[in-house]
Amino acid sequence: MSDTAFSRLAAVDCSRHVEKKGKFSYLSWPFAVRMLREHAPDATWEVRRFDGLPYQKTDCGTFVEVAVTVSAVTLSQIHPVLNQNNKPIDNPTAFDINTSIQRALVKAIALHGLGLYIYAGEDLPINPTEEPDERDAIVLEQLRAASLEGTDALRKAWKATEPHTRERLAGELDLLKAAAAAVVMRESVHA
Repeated sequence: MSDTAFSRLAAVDCSRHVEKKGKFSYLSWPFAVRMLREHAPDATWEVRRFDGLPYQKTDCGTFVEVAVTVSAVTLSQIHPVLNQNNKPIDNPTAFDINTSIQRALVKAIALHGLGLYIYAGEDLPINPTEEPDERDAIVLEQLRAASLEGTDALRKAWKATEPHTRERLAGELDLLKAAAAAVVMRESVHA
């Protein structure tokens, strides 16, 4: 694969910077902007305006749009203004609109490769220089770390793992479960 801006950004491991909002995973905007500036210093972005306003109110909700340009390729993301439950807000505040602008910025950056896998439900970026065995080893290490936090952490990490990777690592699951159960048992003995 050629060394395009997309392939460079798609190869960045963002897994330590993924945050959760309910059942949804997302990348924090300060991290996304920092990685974008480090890996694509020519990048620019623009909050689109609608009659001078940074949002558009419609019958089905309020929307914002952010366009990001990397290596002369401009991609934009339209994002609804949502509440903490990801439901449209009828009368959004300036804070609600700003929050949606930041989410749209991160998703527009993702269209250029950075953290795109997060929105596809995968757990690690596809690095064309890594073989599947190397990626599996990374995921297995993450699963082992999760098992040391107990069964709930392991279950969450396992569910977040790409289905094809789960299939390849299924033989390791019993050992991971045993390690997680030992942690839970040790904690109950000390409680």
